[in-house]
Amino acid sequence: MAQQITYDKAYDAVAPENFPAMLEVPRYGRRSNAFDAIISSTHDHFWDPLDKNYIDFDQPFDLAGTPIMPAEAIIELRCEAITSRLDERQKVQLGNDVTHWSISNLLHGEQGALSLSASLCHVLLDPGAQEYAANQAREEARHVAGFTRYIARRWGEPLPVGKTIEGVLKDLVSTPEVYKKIVGMQMLIEGLAMGAFATFNAKTNDPVLRRLVQLVMSDEAFHHRFGRIWAAKTISRLSDEEHKKVEDWAAQLFQMLLFNLINTEQKKVIYAKYGLDWEWVRDALKETFGDEERRAQLKESTNIFRVLIKTLLHAGIITSRTAPLYAVWVDMEELKAEGDAIPGDVVAEEMLVVLREINARRKRIGAKDVVAA
Repeated sequence: MAQQITYDKAYDAVAPENFPAMLEVPRYGRRSNAFDAIISSTHDHFWDPLDKNYIDFDQPFDLAGTPIMPAEAIIELRCEAITSRLDERQKVQLGNDVTHWSISNLLHGEQGALSLSASLCHVLLDPGAQEYAANQAREEARHVAGFTRYIARRWGEPLPVGKTIEGVLKDLVSTPEVYKKIVGMQMLIEGLAMGAFATFNAKTNDPVLRRLVQLVMSDEAFHHRFGRIWAAKTISRLSDEEHKKVEDWAAQLFQMLLFNLINTEQKKVIYAKYGLDWEWVRDALKETFGDEERRAQLKESTNIFRVLIKTLLHAGIITSRTAPLYAVWVDMEELKAEGDAIPGDVVAEEMLVVLREINARRKRIGAKDVVAA
């Protein structure tokens, strides 16, 4: 079990093929109560992407003439070498195509989270942890449905997954090591996603997209909490060797995502529509945006990589060993002083109020229908 780095029985795991372990009688009675609160809250933040009471995907949007995201949120549109080759209409269209790529990769990320949650159901021995994972799989499935419907209304179909996120998701879903699944998905990828959702919520011109990310955030806040519970029960009890293993792996994954998550080669199919060679775009962006620009972006509270660093720091995964690696990009003392709240937590809480009212109203209407019948 050393490979699993398990110190709390709530996270004990077996090999995926060891189904007989799930049938052992004592297992059913060893349920942890660590996840009961977030399991019980599932009904509070229920929403249905097929029900217009929650979200109406049929609301129109002038995709040809209106930017979904403002120009300052699209790195290509902040580069004069690129924009000088485009007319005003092309600038809007390129920005919306880049947004199409970004949201497509969020969709692929949600599918990865769905598959990973399902994989946890096969290995977690604790019935409470297993039930939580099953609930998350259900919630990730509705995110997949929601983003699929949004993309269908705006563009028809998703763009292919970026190679970077594809590689990360394949590794996390297939790894037998539960700590990598939890740190990698529930903390790093969910942290990145919460930052992205918070950015879309704050800046988008499309009310349907804003509503969608608010609904998704109401779920993701609980998924992120699952990772925090693991950290609280595990990190302080690791041996020095185990902590280094987790810390170094997280640092390597962070650096890989920072420099490769959004690169021009992955978007070459978009640039070709405007007669732009992806290698030329890459070089133009390098000349305009260096490390200083990257540091400036990481000062924004909703920046996805700032959120990621903050998550790792407050989980106790970052120590003085690797802090200098992150300090190149952010003020670590400032992050420490901010506390562990992340962008999206407030939005999620506000959406919970809305969802409780919608769900209560639907229950009242349903009860009347039953009485009438």
